[in-house]
Amino acid sequence: MTRVLVVNAGSSSLKLTLLGADDTVLARPRDLAEIPDLPAPDAIGHRIVHGGQEFTEPVLIDDDVERRLRALVDLAPLHQPKSIHGIDAVRTVLPGVPEVACFDTAFHAGLPPAAATYAVPAAWREKYAVRRYGFHGLSHAYAVRRAGELLAADPARLRIVVCHLGAGASLCAVSRGRSVDTTMGFTPLEGLVMATRSGSVDPGLVLWLQRHAGLSADDLAQTLEHESGLLALAGTADMRRILARDDPEATLALEIYLHRLRGLIAAMAASLGGLDVLVFTGGVGERAPRIRQGAADGLGFLGVRLDPDRNAAADADAEVGAPGAPVRTLVVTAREDLEIAAATRRVLRAARP
Repeated sequence: MTRVLVVNAGSSSLKLTLLGADDTVLARPRDLAEIPDLPAPDAIGHRIVHGGQEFTEPVLIDDDVERRLRALVDLAPLHQPKSIHGIDAVRTVLPGVPEVACFDTAFHAGLPPAAATYAVPAAWREKYAVRRYGFHGLSHAYAVRRAGELLAADPARLRIVVCHLGAGASLCAVSRGRSVDTTMGFTPLEGLVMATRSGSVDPGLVLWLQRHAGLSADDLAQTLEHESGLLALAGTADMRRILARDDPEATLALEIYLHRLRGLIAAMAASLGGLDVLVFTGGVGERAPRIRQGAADGLGFLGVRLDPDRNAAADADAEVGAPGAPVRTLVVTAREDLEIAAATRRVLRAARP
């Protein structure tokens, strides 16, 4: 299997990447209209945000799988319809090319029950499949694999915390190469402060707002998903702009962001019983040395220490930890496309007679 077209259909964007046999980027078409002019892919890999409890591994897409994916729309109403539309749209342009669904939730499917289970009635958990699913699994999985390559070490022997920091943000605790804890839950709203998402809030607050402020479920969803986080604190969701300011609102937004980040990194390390490697990835994780330093400044008790010069100069995949620090700290470029391509090739090899 050589060329793989990776399709990443987000809530507001469609990203396409054509990868060669050696994972070189052959093209990044802007839209599907450009695809007929490119070398024909041998396979297509789709990023699907939610696999529910049913899909815990990448899977070859057929009519039955597509039907089951549609049944999961209620679990991810912002993203799942776009992913399904991406499948249909690509199939129209490239009929007959095998397609594989790769799930953001799959990396977390094996979370221990203590990490996956909410303390809510069993009827909810059984009837509505209520559990902590976790997200960004493709990014977390790639970051773990790449960390092993950079350190020339088997990641299965390392206790790793991956910080995927972008517009959406989540942490993952990885032991023996597997996710054992993560900060997002039933939805991508739980956990860290994000660009426009609140992160974790007291559920009692939500109930109070419904009862006393007259807010509907739709009002609350719109506000917590799209009008909260950094946008609500600093008036902009753009971390670059916040870092360039020194006014009280921007300062407070950064303090809140880093307070939650440090606390949850420590929580992930507690799930692992210690920490060997800390990885930063995602747009903010890769390009904001001040955020990495701000997180590390509160984690010295875990053995995290950054080298200021290394941290400031980090470009692409690099080690930014201080020499001799007990915890190795890395910056890894997010490459979900490589993880999807690898999974796509693996599924198709297994499907061959």
